[in-house]
Amino acid sequence: MPDLSEPPFRIGGVEPLNGWRTAAFAELNAAADSVLGAKTAKEFAALRVETVGDLLRHLPRHYLSGTELTDLATLEEGEHVAVMAKVASTDIKRNQSAPTGRRRSSARLEVVLTDGKGRLRVTFFGNDHVVGWWQAQLRMGVRGIFVGKVGSFQNQPQMTHPAFVMLDAAGKVVGHSEEKERIAELSRSGIVGLYPATAKLPTWKIAECVRFALATLGQTEDPWPAWVLDRSGVCGHADAFAFVHRPGSLGEVETGRRRLLFDEAFATQLTMAYRRADNARQSAGPRVRRPDGLLDAFDARLPFRLTDGQAEVGEEIFADLARHQPMQRLLQGEVGSGKTLVALRAMLAVVDTGGQAVLIAPTEVLAQQHHATITGLLGELGRGRVLGAPDAATDVVLLTGSTPSAQRRATLLKIASGEAGLVIGTHALLADQISFADLGLVVVDEQHRFGVEQRARLTDRSASKPHVLVLTATPIPRSVAMTVFGDLSVSTLTEIPGGRAEVTTTVVNGLTRPTWVERAWERVDEEVAQGRQVFVVAPRIGADGSPGGVLWLTERLALGPLERRRLAVLHGQMAADAKEATMAAFVAGEVDVLVSTTIIEVGVDVPNASMMVIWDADRFGISQLHQLRGRIGRGEHPGVCLLISNADPQSDAWVRLSAVAGTRDGFALAELDLAQRREGDVLGAHQSGGRSTLRLLRVLDHADLIDAARGVADEAVVRDPECATPGFADAVAQTNLLAGGEWIERA
Repeated sequence: MPDLSEPPFRIGGVEPLNGWRTAAFAELNAAADSVLGAKTAKEFAALRVETVGDLLRHLPRHYLSGTELTDLATLEEGEHVAVMAKVASTDIKRNQSAPTGRRRSSARLEVVLTDGKGRLRVTFFGNDHVVGWWQAQLRMGVRGIFVGKVGSFQNQPQMTHPAFVMLDAAGKVVGHSEEKERIAELSRSGIVGLYPATAKLPTWKIAECVRFALATLGQTEDPWPAWVLDRSGVCGHADAFAFVHRPGSLGEVETGRRRLLFDEAFATQLTMAYRRADNARQSAGPRVRRPDGLLDAFDARLPFRLTDGQAEVGEEIFADLARHQPMQRLLQGEVGSGKTLVALRAMLAVVDTGGQAVLIAPTEVLAQQHHATITGLLGELGRGRVLGAPDAATDVVLLTGSTPSAQRRATLLKIASGEAGLVIGTHALLADQISFADLGLVVVDEQHRFGVEQRARLTDRSASKPHVLVLTATPIPRSVAMTVFGDLSVSTLTEIPGGRAEVTTTVVNGLTRPTWVERAWERVDEEVAQGRQVFVVAPRIGADGSPGGVLWLTERLALGPLERRRLAVLHGQMAADAKEATMAAFVAGEVDVLVSTTIIEVGVDVPNASMMVIWDADRFGISQLHQLRGRIGRGEHPGVCLLISNADPQSDAWVRLSAVAGTRDGFALAELDLAQRREGDVLGAHQSGGRSTLRLLRVLDHADLIDAARGVADEAVVRDPECATPGFADAVAQTNLLAGGEWIERA
């Protein structure tokens, strides 16, 4: 542990360090090892603690008074906990098989702890002498503190070999050792915080490390101006950390937590507010909808009527395009709600003004699908200025990484000259050598697949900013949209166009009902026999042929239940031309069953595909399962989706699968997904292994606080439009730094 007499990091009145403009942000962003030492800081990595601020925001999960017994009913298997309880009984069990006459036979000590209502079994193993000594220690006190990991035995909670200290009626330690004194420290303050812990970092050790970190904080000025504290009704910066870690009452805990929650909400909303203000200062060429142009000609040839939602959202977008300020709009919609059609109509409106529109997709398969869909919808309107084409026609080009060189050169010329009004492609569109005649609109499909800098390279190509329309088929709860996409206007499509078939989803327990799995493959064979096609999805490739992978599954099906059918494999490690050929063959009906990874998750449109089997479905999240299921039922045939899993029916995974099977309401599923996976996964930071700005904030639980923080942030931009306030500048810088371009949209 570090020497508290010589703290290695302290600002307290000196100039801020490491580029931060406030001492508060500099202190909190100091590396954890500057306070804890390298060895201890490394142990904290499992708790996602990298800085002093991370450590101080690692808050106790529970609080109890120094004499209060732990509610044993709250313990969860796998938790590292500190339990304060009474010893109800002790019993030594000796190993009866030990050799006769052995001096020190092996034994175990079985202890039952109680909080007055529930019970917790604790077990110690050792020789007769050691076990007897432990038993004597446990009988000496009135109550004890037990620190360890909660396990399970015969479906009952259990702890094995916890560290412990016994206390007498006055709360004094029975017996003395350095470890006992540290554990006993938990009971010496009025309120004891029990921290989320690990095997190497029990709660008492975390409490001690936090005490060192608190000591390094100088009496620095609050990073927020006084008016922000007054408007938000929160306590001071230094008080907040003292209240949550060294509280005198539960009221202080609540006061401190509210300030820390506000800080996270305010920093995020402040970043969004300044981005909105920056966007308002940008200039975009107004793209006013022109009558009797390409858009009207397209609408006239549509064989169906727009849904009310498509028409309404279209008008919102046309109004945005007509303004001088660049449009920044997020269009979210259920699978099959017609987002592509809405985006295409916006693109055509821009072409009518003499501009160009780009649609960028995250994969070649999806880009090719978009190109085929759009050219099919446009017909002769998308064949360029060729003989016999309508006057309003434009050229539609596709550019991907696998576009042949000669075709690529011709496509680049069409883009540079403006001959191509509609440009569709992948990351290849971000190359520096690509220039546009008049880029007026950028449509980004599946926004979470693109980083901030990638999008900026496309939108920064001209003097005037192009309008931006972001599409996502992943339903986003309002609370997430408000937090993560606060710089975007949000439009939502919920109505599904007519002509879509129903999809029935069933969960199949492969562990308890193996015959149902075999029946699933028979059902696939029957579907193919009726002239339809099937997706089979697995969570990984399995290049080594291990069970559960795409390659293993394909071989098993080809040699067994589907040996008469035409099978093909699709996964991300295949060459681009091989992927394209496989997908094209499936679309053309030349493949009966496509065994794939989640590469087909978004955008793939095969109306003849009426069935999907998802293998090891418990390995997928709710939103991902919903997206995968959206690949079927896109034509006239009813869809069947089978979720095959070996998960325990009592597990959270089974809850996920049952929820997906129970509804096709993507927004209801998104709420459940957020509640189960928490924000780290939803926002992408946890998946990338990085730190998140949302360490404490829960967007479902704290929507009101987020809303209030947004109001304060908007006022901050009005008061300080240049972001000259040091604390504001640091907050925006840190939010951008931690987000890493993953989940905050940029103008």
